[in-house]
Amino acid sequence: MSRRYTRASELNEFAYCRRAWYLHQVRGFPSANQTRLAEGEAAHRRHGQRVHLAIWAWRLGLLLLLVGLLLWWW
Repeated sequence: MSRRYTRASELNEFAYCRRAWYLHQVRGFPSANQTRLAEGEAAHRRHGQRVHLAIWAWRLGLLLLLVGLLLWWW
């Protein structure tokens, strides 16, 4: 049995219009807003890349702080 997770966008689609949710999720009809969906996916991808970069910058900052403290102590 495969696990299927319900995404927040699916809950939003259901809350906004149950008929649209049924047509998309059950009947498999694609959304008419393909352009906006693609733009949203691209925006989420860019945001994820920025978050990833920020995490690595934070780690590098901690490493440099540690090296600086060790050099000062030595």
